[in-house]
Amino acid sequence: MITNIYFIRHAHSTYTPDELHRPLSKRGLSDAEKVAQTLMEHHIDYVISSPYKRAVQTVEGLANLIGQKVIINEHFKERKLSEHPVSDFEMAITKVWEDETFFWEGGESNVSAQRRSVKATLKLLNTYEGKNIAVGTHGNLMVLIMNYFDKRYSFDFWKQLEMPDIYKLSFLKENLKGVNKIWCR
Repeated sequence: MITNIYFIRHAHSTYTPDELHRPLSKRGLSDAEKVAQTLMEHHIDYVISSPYKRAVQTVEGLANLIGQKVIINEHFKERKLSEHPVSDFEMAITKVWEDETFFWEGGESNVSAQRRSVKATLKLLNTYEGKNIAVGTHGNLMVLIMNYFDKRYSFDFWKQLEMPDIYKLSFLKENLKGVNKIWCR
């Protein structure tokens, strides 16, 4: 039985240092409506999301359309890069991808964030076998999950992601059988 997980990188957000409550921008809200319409064609059974507002807002329209509630899952929140804002984001994110065990003070390494998110993904595969699951999450974490199953999904892949972006990962049990890009802006 094939299980499909649709990983959805959140839509464009209005920057605030408050990661948990950062909302979607006007463009992001418009794109979230398009995400909902696009995924209606895929017969989604469950909608899961990171607790971050921008991720929830990206998938809540879909949940409403299918008559479901968004199930919050802490394990799909974005990786914490550092305890404090970094002065050079590009350098900071490059460093954690160059050395998967490296972490900035108070942050998560790629290994740690990947372990957390893959454990949650495997639990979804076992809990919802044969279903179509939409997961509202974040670009860095989404690519770390994809990288676990297929090393082709790397830092360079992350750099070309859009906001929002949708990738359908198809599994037979816990074995990745295919990846398809769904979202096209």
